[in-house]
Amino acid sequence: MTPRQVVEEWVRRFNSGEADRLAELYHEDAINHQVVQEPIAGKAAIREMFRREFETADMTCIPEVIHEAGDVAILEWRDQWGSEAAASSR
Repeated sequence: MTPRQVVEEWVRRFNSGEADRLAELYHEDAINHQVVQEPIAGKAAIREMFRREFETADMTCIPEVIHEAGDVAILEWRDQWGSEAAASSR
């Protein structure tokens, strides 16, 4: 998959609320850094973070823009309440 396709698939899996399927897109030693939290290191820890978040909140990723440059794609998105975030794929 291209980086853009990975991001598009990430959105689909995030919106399905299935942490296991979402975590499949991460490398074993990936780091997920949400701006308001400390970085989460490792695929297993990222999966657990998403499991907790999906259990406690109804979240929907609404893509605003996908920036793509070579082997990198960045997703700017908001949720249904208007909060904004960004994610990247390489």
